[in-house]
Amino acid sequence: MQPNAEHHDAGLHGSEVELIEAQLRAGAFSPHRHDTYTIAVTTSGVQSFNYLGKRWQSLPGQAVILHPDEVHDGYCCNQTGFSYRAAYLPPAHIQTVIGGAALPFLAEGVSTDADLVGSALHLIAMCSAEVDLFGYQDALHQFVSAMQRCEGRRLPARRNINREAVMRVREFLDSIPAPGVNLDQLEELAGYDRWQLSRDFRALLGTSPYRYLQCRRLERAGRLLRSGLGMAAAAHEAGFADQSHFGRVFRRTFGTTPLAWHRSGQTRTIIL
Repeated sequence: MQPNAEHHDAGLHGSEVELIEAQLRAGAFSPHRHDTYTIAVTTSGVQSFNYLGKRWQSLPGQAVILHPDEVHDGYCCNQTGFSYRAAYLPPAHIQTVIGGAALPFLAEGVSTDADLVGSALHLIAMCSAEVDLFGYQDALHQFVSAMQRCEGRRLPARRNINREAVMRVREFLDSIPAPGVNLDQLEELAGYDRWQLSRDFRALLGTSPYRYLQCRRLERAGRLLRSGLGMAAAAHEAGFADQSHFGRVFRRTFGTTPLAWHRSGQTRTIIL
C-alpha cells in the first residue's frame, strides 16, 4: 500500500522544498535517491530503512537526516507501520548559509541529538506554515548550524571552487532546457573544464549536473500532473523520451510511482 501524502513546495529559483506527511501500513519504498537532503521525523511507530550499508530504525523523537544522492529505502518492521513528516531540502538552500563550504555530511542515519531533532522539527514546521521568509531563513540557519556541530567540524569556504560558474550552470539547468543537453554545452557556458565543473557542481550542490537536471524535469512533470495534465503529456512536456522513461526515472528517484506520489498537493513558495 502506498503512503497517504500531502505535498507542499517552497521554491528557490527552480529548487523546491517538498514536504510530505505520510503513513505506511504495509509495503515499502524501493531503493532510490534524491538530489536533496532528506529530513524526516517519525511521529508514530518504527521507521526502518537501509542507508550507507547499514540498517536503521527511527522512533518518535528521533531525526533521520540523509545526504543527497545516497541510496536508501523504507519499510515497515511490523504490522503497525509508522507515520512520519519529512522535508526534502535542496543543497542550494544550505549553500545560502554556508557560502561555498562543503556540504555537511552526517554518517549516522538516525540522530537523537536534541538540538538537531528540534531544529529539524522547526524547519519542517516553518515550511508547512504560511510563507514567512524571515522565519524560514532563521530555521534554515539553525538547522545547518546543528548539522555542522553534529558533523564535528566547521569547514571553511573552498576558495578553489568556481562558485560563480556553478551557479550559472545551475540557473541554466533550472530553466529545464530541451533534451540533448550535454557536458560540451555546460563547459562552454561555465568557461572551464567540464570535469572540474562536474566536481565543483557536486561539491556545492551534492549531485551531478545530469542528476540535477533529471530532478528538475521530475519536478516539472509532477507540477503538470497536479494541474490535471495526463501522464504521457506531462512526461513529454518535461523532456522525457516517453511515459515509460518518465516512470522509470521517477521510481529510481522517489522509490514509488508518479501517480502515487503526486495524487494530491498544494504549493507554497519561498524566494530567498
